Amino acid sequence: MKIRVIIPSITKEFEVLGLEQYSPGARPDTELSVALLDKGPASIESRYDEMVAVPDVVRKAVEAEKDGVDAVIIDCMADPGLEAAREMVSIPVIGPGETAMHIAAMLAHRFSVVTVLDSAAPMFDRHAARTGVAERLASVRAVNIPVLELGDTERVIKALPEQSARAVRDDGAHLIVFGCTGMIGLAGDVKEGLEDRGIVDVPVLDPAILAVKVAEALADMGLSHSKRTYPLPPEKEIVGY
Repeated sequence: MKIRVIIPSITKEFEVLGLEQYSPGARPDTELSVALLDKGPASIESRYDEMVAVPDVVRKAVEAEKDGVDAVIIDCMADPGLEAAREMVSIPVIGPGETAMHIAAMLAHRFSVVTVLDSAAPMFDRHAARTGVAERLASVRAVNIPVLELGDTERVIKALPEQSARAVRDDGAHLIVFGCTGMIGLAGDVKEGLEDRGIVDVPVLDPAILAVKVAEALADMGLSHSKRTYPLPPEKEIVGY
């Protein structure tokens, strides 16, 4: 099986880092590859960042299908270009944000998202509303560490459990969802941090790893999105792309 991780960024360091971080979540027989954008933002932390990333995200998804890839993951909780990419290809296109919302609602009555910046909170409100789980979202909390600074693991590991514990104790969360795929691989650290604070019964959901598992499952079953929902766009003149 071949899975392509599209990183909606031009930051070169993310290419090697993405492959290293996603690989532990994949099966031994899964061949992972990573594609950065040729044009787009250094990171995604706003609606504007999403907008400028989308054209190349869609192009990379089309390239992936031509390369014989079985499924695509868009490596961002904002899911930039998710629906447009689904219109352009027939293989599964997985958005960690959308996927995490559905699975979190399945596993817990109330869940909280712990993300990078406070400014990201409206995005998760929109995600929850779009996926029909708005009443299950207890809160959105932030560690206030920008995406490009998530490499400071010590700082992140200190902040994540603290905000997660506050979400449980103050907001009534029964499950924690990471609000950035750049937090990949830290679920165990956060779980341990919660246990150190006396919270032993709250699952921690890593959307990036979850996306790999869902991509593998859909490809295994030969399932993808409905082309009645995401039909191929009609051909027409488009200037500049």
